[in-house]
Amino acid sequence: MSHISVLLHETVDALLAGRDTGIYVDGTFGRGGHTRLLLSKLDANSTVYAFDKDPQALAVAAELAAEDSRFHIIHASFADLKQELAALGLEHVDGVMADLGVSSPQLDQAERGFSFMQDGPLDMRMDNSQGPTAAEWLMKIEEEALANVIFKYGEERYSRRIAKAIKAAGQIDTTRQLAEIVKVAHPKWEKNKHAATRTFQAIRIAINKELEDIEAFLPQAVEVLKPEARLAVISFHSLEDRLIKQFIQKESTLPEDAGWGLPQQQQDTRRLKKISRVRASDEEVKANPRSRSAWLRVAERLV
Repeated sequence: MSHISVLLHETVDALLAGRDTGIYVDGTFGRGGHTRLLLSKLDANSTVYAFDKDPQALAVAAELAAEDSRFHIIHASFADLKQELAALGLEHVDGVMADLGVSSPQLDQAERGFSFMQDGPLDMRMDNSQGPTAAEWLMKIEEEALANVIFKYGEERYSRRIAKAIKAAGQIDTTRQLAEIVKVAHPKWEKNKHAATRTFQAIRIAINKELEDIEAFLPQAVEVLKPEARLAVISFHSLEDRLIKQFIQKESTLPEDAGWGLPQQQQDTRRLKKISRVRASDEEVKANPRSRSAWLRVAERLV
C-alpha cells in the first residue's frame, strides 16, 4: 500500500491561512505528501525545510530537493527543531506542521518490523541506521519496566501478563513470534483488533522516544513561529493527541491570578490561540482507513 497523506488539504490550507509566501517547516517529511502540496501553493521566493529520521524518507526527500531548489531536507528528529534551524541561520519561520503517524511504507515493509500483519525482523526503528532494535531492547529491559511501558504507551490493561510472557520467551527475533506470544498471553482483546495491537504500539513508541520527542518539539515550534504564524499537528492516537491538546490549552489560556487582596495587573503569558480541531471526513476514511483515528489541531502564534 502506497502512503496516502492524511488530512492533506486541511493541514496545508490551515497552515498557510491564505498566504502564498514565506519560510515553512515540515517536521515529519515521510513520503512528502504535505510538503509537495505546500510547495505547490508557495511562490518562487519561498522555502520549505523538512525533518526526517527514516533513511527511506530521506532518499525520497533528496529526489524532491533535486527537483525543487526551494526545498531542503534535514536528517534529524523534529525534537531538534530549534537547534537545526539555528545552524542554518533561521530564528523564525512562517509556519510549522507535523504528521505524527507511522507511514504506510514503514508499516507495509516486513523488513522494517513495525507490523504483526506480516513476518519480518523485529526492528521498529524509525531511523534504522542507529540505536537498538526492538528485539535487542526487549532482551535488555526488565519485566516490570516492560509492563509499565506496555501499560503507559499501549494503554493495555493486561500489560503485566504480556510482559511476563515476553520475558519468559527469551530471544524474540521476528514480528510474528512476538505477536503470537502476546496473543497467547492475552485473555481478551477488542473486536476487530489484533491482540498485539497495543503492545506493538507501546514498544514502537518507547524505542523511538516518540512522546518525548513530541514534548520537546511543541515548545520549540512555538518559539520559532513569527506572530500570526501557525502550528498544525496531526495525531493518530490518544496519547499523542492528549499531549498536543494540553500544550495548546496551556499556551492559549490566561493564567489565573493567584494574588490576594487588591486586584493585581495580570501578566498575559499566552503565546497561542486555538484555531481549529479537524477530523478526517467520512469520504477520506472510506478511501484511507488509516485516517479514521486522525485529528488535526491548529494554533496561531500571538506575539
